[in-house]
Amino acid sequence: MSDRANEPDRDTESRIHALRQATARAAHEEQEAAEARARLRAGRREQHHPDHAAAGRIGDQQLTMSILERWEAQHRTPVRTWLREVWQRSRNRFLLGGGLLAAFLLGLQVAASLGGGLLSGELADRVRRMEARVNAREGELELVRLELARLRNIMEYSARYDIPSDLATAIHDIALTEGIDPALAFRLVQVESGFTRRAVSPVGAVGYTQLMPATAFGLEPGLTYEDLFDRDTNLRLGFRYLRLMLERYGDLRLALLAYNRGPGRVDGIRREGGDPGNGYARSIIGGQ
Repeated sequence: MSDRANEPDRDTESRIHALRQATARAAHEEQEAAEARARLRAGRREQHHPDHAAAGRIGDQQLTMSILERWEAQHRTPVRTWLREVWQRSRNRFLLGGGLLAAFLLGLQVAASLGGGLLSGELADRVRRMEARVNAREGELELVRLELARLRNIMEYSARYDIPSDLATAIHDIALTEGIDPALAFRLVQVESGFTRRAVSPVGAVGYTQLMPATAFGLEPGLTYEDLFDRDTNLRLGFRYLRLMLERYGDLRLALLAYNRGPGRVDGIRREGGDPGNGYARSIIGGQ
């Protein structure tokens, strides 16, 4: 293993560490809240009075909200705050647009009932415009949902493999662009290089995905040897080569073996009736 490419994103690592600490503190505070609620319920049973029960519920809610608000104020990161604001703005705009459309349509129904049920061309056009606005809001909400899901996945991969968030983002996004399942892409890079940018094998394979220079130059003519250590270039060509092997063999196990041993070697062993398996595919996907 050599030095890791891309110094760790210290801000991201500190946020992940803070989230882990926050989880532990939140669990402790939730336990305290549960004990407090139990004491409140015990007090209400002793009082046997509706007014006391109502006051107990209010106190219970205030205690829980106080704990939640205190935790959020202490541990909400700038990224999570921004995502929350984006989500709330999009949701509020959508709800407002939907409410306006509902009120407008209701008004049209009343007007139609009073005026013989015929809508003028102008009113029908206004309905269409309002529906288009609501559909646009729905599209915005869906984009926000997709971005939130993407960021959650990247954060999970970054924490699982203990790698910087910028590297996790590159592996995730480039894998999708090249038609590779991100989960498979992360395991490939882990097995091939241990997430080390300048890794070089005894046979000369280089970078995150341990591409042989001849293979890389065939995929993208004009590259230099040093280009193969560029993060995005190495990931892009490695995932593209794996996709080509998947298209060639139509089988994940054989594709991985061809990626590792070379398609010529795999084909030669199979022609002789042998099994090209060497444990490599099992190390990545397990049980195959």
